[in-house]
Amino acid sequence: MKEFKRYLLTAALPYANGPLHIGHLAGCYLPADIYARYLRAQKKDIKFVCGSDEHGVPITIRAMKEGIQPQEVVDKYHAIIKDSFEQIGISFDIYSRTSNAVHHKTASDFFTNLYDKGLFEEKETEQYYDEEKKTFLADRYIIGTCPVCGNENAYGDQCERCGSSLSPDQLINPKSALSDAVPVKKKTKHWYFPLQNYEPFLKQWILEEHTDWKNNVYGQCKSWLDKGLQPRAMTRDSSWGVKVPLPGAEGKVLYVWFDAPIGYISATKELTENWADYWCKEDTKLVHFIGKDNIVFHCIIFPAMLKAHGNFVLPDNVPANEFLNIEGDKVSTSRNWAVWVDEYLKDFPDQQDVLRYVLCANAPETKDNDFTWKDFQDRTNSELVSIFGNFVNRTFVLMHKLCKGKVPKLHEDILDDADKKLFEEIQNSKFKIQNLLDQYKFRDALYEVIDLARKGNKYMQDKQPWIVARQTGDDGQPNGEAQKQIDNTLHICLQLTANLAIFINPFLPFTAKKMIYMMKVVDKMLDWENAGKAMLLSIGYSLRAPELLFRKIEDEEIAAQIQKLKATSGNVQNKNINSQKMEDIKVEDSSKASPPIGGGGLEGALKSTIQYDDFAKLNLKVGTILSAEKVEKADKLLKLEVDLGFEKRIVVSGIALHFKPEEIIGKQVVVVANLASRKMRGIESNGMILMAEDKAGKLYFVSPGEKIDEGSSVT
Repeated sequence: MKEFKRYLLTAALPYANGPLHIGHLAGCYLPADIYARYLRAQKKDIKFVCGSDEHGVPITIRAMKEGIQPQEVVDKYHAIIKDSFEQIGISFDIYSRTSNAVHHKTASDFFTNLYDKGLFEEKETEQYYDEEKKTFLADRYIIGTCPVCGNENAYGDQCERCGSSLSPDQLINPKSALSDAVPVKKKTKHWYFPLQNYEPFLKQWILEEHTDWKNNVYGQCKSWLDKGLQPRAMTRDSSWGVKVPLPGAEGKVLYVWFDAPIGYISATKELTENWADYWCKEDTKLVHFIGKDNIVFHCIIFPAMLKAHGNFVLPDNVPANEFLNIEGDKVSTSRNWAVWVDEYLKDFPDQQDVLRYVLCANAPETKDNDFTWKDFQDRTNSELVSIFGNFVNRTFVLMHKLCKGKVPKLHEDILDDADKKLFEEIQNSKFKIQNLLDQYKFRDALYEVIDLARKGNKYMQDKQPWIVARQTGDDGQPNGEAQKQIDNTLHICLQLTANLAIFINPFLPFTAKKMIYMMKVVDKMLDWENAGKAMLLSIGYSLRAPELLFRKIEDEEIAAQIQKLKATSGNVQNKNINSQKMEDIKVEDSSKASPPIGGGGLEGALKSTIQYDDFAKLNLKVGTILSAEKVEKADKLLKLEVDLGFEKRIVVSGIALHFKPEEIIGKQVVVVANLASRKMRGIESNGMILMAEDKAGKLYFVSPGEKIDEGSSVT
């Protein structure tokens, strides 16, 4: 494995035309922050950069709608976004903005470098123009009727009802989103980057050298490269942005996706005079944290730009996440279907780590996931409060009660197998967590931390020092042998607590701070080199009184948040507030007890009528069953490994009474691939197999008529 001297982490520049929502956090900022904090704990040379993306059409559109200047828009939202990041604990080394002078110069110089090399092709084309607003229209700001499904509010690049990719010329009765005027075609000149010339380089660099990238990243890049790359315009007609530094280019600015990623470079320049060490030296590890909608720009377009310029390092990895939906529906800022970070911080003061925990534990690392307020409550109460917080609190309470508030001695002469086993678990956890973090598997790493606390709870429950304390001498205090047992139990629990503070720090930094305050130790104890050590707290050291790390989330709070979401959304009636409402779209859940919910069979009544939008939420994929086995102590459940082409998944299905495991291996099935994961008998199930049921209650697989490629879509 290549050794790196320094690390440069970037997180996608958020558009400064609105506040930050939890989908943004889950997509790239929280994973990036966890990784940055982990590297800092390892004492790595690291720079973590980001900033507001303050150019592009959405900025000018909002300015027009509000009757203000674009600068006023970006000033307002840059401040809101920056404050949200700081309050939620995203630890950027710098949070800059692309309206800064240093960025304009850096982007302009970059363009000039490519222009001087003769790389751009100048073309004159016809584009849609709004004569009323005197502006050229980007695809997104042309609205018309979708030629596929008839949606009258389809955009010039996509129909959000049926999901079809479109161009403005395909729309029926197109109109400007700015004025409702019918746009006209008008000639305009732009400079095109010959992306197709970098296809051989990109194929080797990505498809041969980076096969270790996440499946969603590698697959999307391969799809683009297989189709063939085309020249791409790197300038736009606008008065807002980085001006094209060429004579005769008045009214032209750099395309926002040429301009924005250069913001990583200009932010690093602002941060340190040694910026070139992080961008130009081969022993730098560059990692881009983004959402899946930015994969092409960060893996194909920006690397091609860097290659064309020369002297820059290329990203070592781009661990893009999928999307986080909310209460069964995709985030929509236009409909206000979102949980805004600044509002969360007001509604749940001092609960930053609770949101960080839930978003990481439910992170959309391999597929779209769903945030529900009920899950937020359940994870907080059953995991943070009942497992992690409970263990730490019990340890401190008993230490003060039974050991005079000091770290007790470890009596090695009476150590038993359970004591030794927990010490081993602490050491093993370090390597498990470290290995997972190195692979950007933050959700699994967090699970290991909580699981270690769970093991601590079991150890304490088995040892029962409060019961042992009843073995008293004449003075009413625990006798000598009993006290030694108590000492050992609480000594080990305290050392485990210290390790938990180190392990949880990248994920929940505010919690780690509370823990080291209670332990009366300095921040240095959180260095990764201390993880796994058996002696972090000195014997006889006095510790502070316990403080509750987390509080329970009450039903009333959750009800208020759901009501708030419904009330502020512009189109509430079609929202899926119940995260279990998949049954409403006539798909039976074969993972539940048979017969399926809803009456089942041919005689079951039809459920309520749905819209196309409801059905379109389903991501149905063809998969092949690779293995099948009975789930222990569950008569109706089979654990299936299913090959979906782009990845293999575990699906738990309630079909064991109908099929023997050996009978269904190799069977092709239809899988609901974007169903939120759920644990069943301790196994995480990631999907749902579609089944049909006859009058007698017998189940049949829903399968393609003949064998087709795994991962094929069912529409």
